[in-house]
Amino acid sequence: MSDKKLAPSSRRNVLKGAVAAAGAGALAAPMIATAQTTTTLRFQSTWPSKDIFHEYAMDFAKKVNDMASGKLKIEVLPAGAVVPAFQLLDAVSKGTLDGGHGVIAYHYGKNSALALWGSGPAFGMDPNMVLAWHNFGGGKALVEEIYASLNLDVVSYLYGPMPTQPLGWFKKPIAKVEDLKGVKFRTVGLAVDVFTEMGAAVNPLPGGEIVPALDRGLIDGAEFNNASSDRLLGFPDVVKNCMLQSFHQSGEQFEILFNKTKLAALPAELKSIIDYAVQAASAEMSWKAIERNSKDYEELKKQGIKFYKTPDAVLRAQLAAWDKTIDKKSAENAIFKKVLASQRAFAARAGQWQNDYMVDFKMAYNHYFGKGAKKG
Repeated sequence: MSDKKLAPSSRRNVLKGAVAAAGAGALAAPMIATAQTTTTLRFQSTWPSKDIFHEYAMDFAKKVNDMASGKLKIEVLPAGAVVPAFQLLDAVSKGTLDGGHGVIAYHYGKNSALALWGSGPAFGMDPNMVLAWHNFGGGKALVEEIYASLNLDVVSYLYGPMPTQPLGWFKKPIAKVEDLKGVKFRTVGLAVDVFTEMGAAVNPLPGGEIVPALDRGLIDGAEFNNASSDRLLGFPDVVKNCMLQSFHQSGEQFEILFNKTKLAALPAELKSIIDYAVQAASAEMSWKAIERNSKDYEELKKQGIKFYKTPDAVLRAQLAAWDKTIDKKSAENAIFKKVLASQRAFAARAGQWQNDYMVDFKMAYNHYFGKGAKKG
């Protein structure tokens, strides 16, 4: 190589040639494709495939799948596809299923305190306030404490505050407290204890078994949840009376379960997607419930179903029965008492705020749609 120095212009020409050659080489080089791995998680709901609740489970899965862009896929099976509805928690913990969708009150048999997220008047909190307590008032840590004490390898996400549930469907309307005595009745969670205290003979049947039991006369009355689910399950085919309003499950939440080990193995990006999908699904479920439940309520009335407001005397009797139930459970179970104390402290503050700030929406509704209202 010559040791002569190149002129500045010559050096520039050499550099241009080198850059061009490098660029041409890069274009000529083969592209190396990186294959994307999809993690698939198998979920099961505790609902029949036709139920709106199973649809809610599918809605959550779709949000995760859409945001994960092929990196994560959740497949949701209906109740009974792998395990019976009430065995979901154990199946997820053991890894038989990667996750599931249900309600936390279904695990009442594991620890009665778990029903406090679904049963009872929650010290006057509505469903959204109960979820606020869970996320910001200490409820989430208490669920984790209970599941850890049971050696369950699960992560729980509570979401989707449900509208207040009816007292139930009955062969004869409930006109007074005494009408519940001796009635063979289906409910779940701590509502079992409340209705038992009120004199009913309670049988906690899974959702899919309720209507057949009513049809065969094995039970006299039952509650499930809402106008959409009750209509699809076939309640109006076998019973014609429905009592609206109740404190037995006035603030319930849905639960999304993940196997803890499987969830921990996911990258941070996918965990964040799951977190935000829970929040998005919670909001959408609330809105969809208003749309669908109100339409199905109208359809049930067209089918000739008679709806009655639960008498105030029955509602007050529920509160009295609830007080006896929680006193008994608190004496038996320290964590039950701890959860109640946390709920009560949050409700005292948040309930005062809500009751003072919220206007009476019924007044406005009656102004436009009640008797004597002007036609629009």
